[in-house]
Amino acid sequence: MKRNKQMKVYRQEESQSSNAYVQILGTGMDTHDTMPSILLFFDNFRIIFNAGEGLQRFCAEHKIKLSKIDYVCLSRVCSETIGGLPGLLLTLAGIGEGHSVKLRGPSNLKPLVHALKSFIPHASICAERFGVNLSSDAQSHTGSSLPEGPFFVCGSAAVKVSAILLQPCISEDSSLKPSDVSVVYICELAEIKGKFHNEKADALGLNPGPKRRELKNGKSVKSDRLDIMVHPSDVIDPSTQGPVVLIVDCPTESHAGKLFITQSLGKYYANLSGEALETVNCVVHLTPASVVQTINYQNWMKKFGSVQHIMAGYSMKNMNIPILKSSARITNQLSYLCPQFFPAPDLEFHEHQNAEMGMEPVKWICDSVLAENLLKFTLLPHSQLGLDKSNVPGFIPSSQVISDLLLEIPEIVEAAQQISQFWCEPTVAKGDSTKDREGLIGDPSLDQSPLPSCLENIRRDDAEIVLLGTCSSQPSKYRNVSSIFVNLFAKGNLLLDCGEGTLAQLKRRYGMDGAADAVKNLRCIWISHIHADHHAGLVRILALRRDLLKGTPHEPLHVIGPKYLESFLYKYKDLEDIDMQFLDCRSTSQASWDTFKRGPVLTDYQTFSPDSMKDEHVNDENEEDGCLQRCSKRQKTNIYVDNCVDYGLQKSLSEVLKEMGLARLISFPVVHCPESFGVILKARERVNNDGALIPGWKVVYSGDTRPCTEVIQAAEAATLLIHEATFEDDLVEEAIARNHSTSKEAMEVGSSAGAYRIILTHFSQRYPKIPSISSEINLEKASIDFDLMSVNLADLPILPRILPYLKLLFKDDITRTLECDV
Repeated sequence: MKRNKQMKVYRQEESQSSNAYVQILGTGMDTHDTMPSILLFFDNFRIIFNAGEGLQRFCAEHKIKLSKIDYVCLSRVCSETIGGLPGLLLTLAGIGEGHSVKLRGPSNLKPLVHALKSFIPHASICAERFGVNLSSDAQSHTGSSLPEGPFFVCGSAAVKVSAILLQPCISEDSSLKPSDVSVVYICELAEIKGKFHNEKADALGLNPGPKRRELKNGKSVKSDRLDIMVHPSDVIDPSTQGPVVLIVDCPTESHAGKLFITQSLGKYYANLSGEALETVNCVVHLTPASVVQTINYQNWMKKFGSVQHIMAGYSMKNMNIPILKSSARITNQLSYLCPQFFPAPDLEFHEHQNAEMGMEPVKWICDSVLAENLLKFTLLPHSQLGLDKSNVPGFIPSSQVISDLLLEIPEIVEAAQQISQFWCEPTVAKGDSTKDREGLIGDPSLDQSPLPSCLENIRRDDAEIVLLGTCSSQPSKYRNVSSIFVNLFAKGNLLLDCGEGTLAQLKRRYGMDGAADAVKNLRCIWISHIHADHHAGLVRILALRRDLLKGTPHEPLHVIGPKYLESFLYKYKDLEDIDMQFLDCRSTSQASWDTFKRGPVLTDYQTFSPDSMKDEHVNDENEEDGCLQRCSKRQKTNIYVDNCVDYGLQKSLSEVLKEMGLARLISFPVVHCPESFGVILKARERVNNDGALIPGWKVVYSGDTRPCTEVIQAAEAATLLIHEATFEDDLVEEAIARNHSTSKEAMEVGSSAGAYRIILTHFSQRYPKIPSISSEINLEKASIDFDLMSVNLADLPILPRILPYLKLLFKDDITRTLECDV
C-alpha cells in the first residue's frame, strides 16, 4: 500500500551514509521515578518521546545534545512524562540562536502549556495539540468515545509521525479526565529508493551526467546513443517500504480494551500466512508490566507477526546499573571516606522490586526483550536493521570503584580510618594534647565554639538534614538541582525546595520503600522562589503522594511558596489532581504569624500594604547597608513583603508544625528575584534528663540570595545555616549581577549571625565536583555539601573536621580548577 502522498520520498543511495535508529533513554530506569524517554534519531532530524524528570542530566551524562532535538512528543500529559520539560524549555531558551523545541501532545496539552506559562517565557513554548479539545468539550464526550485518529503529529523528508488516541472505558455517567488520554505513536520512515544500476544505464546508451540524475528523480529520459526512452524502472530496483516503529503507552487494562479494537492499526496486523499490508519492524512498549503480562495484551502483540518488541515500561533489566555513573562513582567514594555523612546508596530494593513490579522472567509469546539503558534498534542503513546493544553500559561494582580510588589516592585508607575515630570520641575535648592529634588531617581544635545547649544529649532520631541537590541553575553530571530533605523521623518530614529529580534522589538515598515512606510522611513542602531549578520536581512528588495515600484518610499537603508558584499549581490542577493546599510565603512571615496569633479581625484573609507597615518592611532604598549596596539594583527594591494572613490555612499549618515538634516556620525576604524567600525552622523546647528545659535547635536556609541583613537577622544564633555559595570569590561582580553569593560572602553572613555551623551549597556548574574556595576563608565552622550528604544534628560538632578530607579526595580537581583560574 502506498504511504500518504504528503510524505516525501527519502532517497538513500549506496554512496550516502544515512543513519536512523530508535534508542531507549533510560531516565529513571534505576529509580523508577519517571517514564523513560525514547529518541528517534536521524542525521538531520530528531524527536524525543516523553520528557520525564532527569532528562537534562541524563543527556549531559551521555553526551546527547538537546539543542539538536526538533520535537518533544508526549504519550501522556502527566507528571511522569513532563517533569523534565520546564528545565528543558528554559535551557533551550538560554542557548539562543532562535532554537526552540516544538512540543506535541494530545488535546490535554492545553492546561499544561497554560500552567508552564506561569514561569516560562511564552516565546519558549511552541506547542500544538492533536485530537479533541478535552478541556473545553469534556461535557460533550461524557460517557462517549473520542475520535481515535490517526492524527498527523510531525514529520520531515525522512519520517512521518502519526498518533492514535487511547482512552479508558468510561461509564455513561462519568466524564473523561484530561490525564486519562494516552497515545500510540506511529513512526513511518520514507520509502527507500532501489539501487541504481550503472551497467544497465550504459547498456541503454546513457552517458554519465544529468540524465542519470533525472532518472533517480523519477523522470524518464531519451537515450544518448539509442533511439529509445529510458524509464526509471529500467535502471533502478523497485523501492521498498521504509521501516515502521510503534511507541505504545497503554497505562491500564481499561485503555488496553480500546487498544485491542482500534481499526487504525489494522494494516499492520499479519494475516494467517504471516504477511501484513505494511510491516512493523519495532514496537516500543511504555505500557506497565501489570498490563503487558496479561494474556490479552500478549495476544495483541502477536498480531504483528515477526516484530521486535522492546518492553520499556519500568523495565527491571539491569536495574542495579546506575543511570548516572559519574555521580554514582563520587557517591561511592564519599561513602567509603565518611559513611556517617555519606551513607551508601540503598540498593536492597532491587530484589524487592522484581517481585513487586511484576517484571519476573516471563514466557513471552512474541520476540521481546526488556529495555536497557541506551539500547538501540537500528532503522537505517537497512542492511543493519535490528537491535544494537553496543552502547548499553555494563555494571561496575562499588568494590571496583573503591579499588580504583585506593590505587589513585592510597592515603585515603588512613583518612577514612581517622574519620571513623571522630565518632568514637565522647566529646571534642579542648584540652587534647598535640601528640594525640599528630597526623590528623581534621584538627579537632580548629573550632573552639562551645556546644550549643540545644545539642546537649540530642537524640539521633531528632533531625537529619539530607542535601538531595546542591547545584545551581540546571542539573549536571555530578550534582542535581536544589532540594533539602528535613527528616524528623517519627514526627514526619518536609522539603525545602524541590528541584527536578528530587524523587529520584530520595530513592537513591533511601531505596524504593524508604523513599515511598518519605513521600507519604511529608507534612510540608516549602519553595524559596519561582526559578525552575527550585520547584520543577514538585508536581511529581505531589502526584506520587496522592497515589501512595489513595484510599487512606489524609489531609492535602501544605505547599508554601511565592505567589507566582500558586498560579502554576492551580493551573496544573486542571490536568491532574495533586492533592495540596497552597500558602503564600508571605503568610508565614513573622508579621503574618503575629497577626494570626491575634486572631481574625475583618475577614479570614487580609493583605496589608507596605505603606501601612512602615515599621515592618526592611531595607529601604536609603538604608546604609554594605551588603545591599552590593546587589543588583534591578532587584534591590523587591525586598518588601506584605503582612499577609490566611487564617484557616495558617491554623492548619500551625497544628502540623506542632505535630512535627516545630515551634516556628518563618519565611523572610531575601535579595534575588521578585518574591524570593529564605526560611527559619525552629524546634520546640525539650526537657533533658535532669528535667531542665533545653531550647530547640534552629536551622536556617537562605534560598538564593545576595548577602543581606535579612539572612543575618534570621540566622542569629542558628544551630545550622545552609547558605548558597554559587560563585568563587574572584567572581564577585558576576555574583552581584546575578544576585547570588560567593563562598566568602556566605561565610561572612554566617559569622555575622553567630551561626554554630554553616553548610555552603548551590554551586555553579563551572565547579563540577568541588567548588573553588580560597584558602584565605576561615572554614572552621563550615563544610561544603555534596548530593545525598546526610547531616544528623547530633553530628554537627564533627562537621567542619570533614572538610580537609574532602579536599584530599578531590585534590586533583582542586588543582585543575586553580590551573584554569591562573
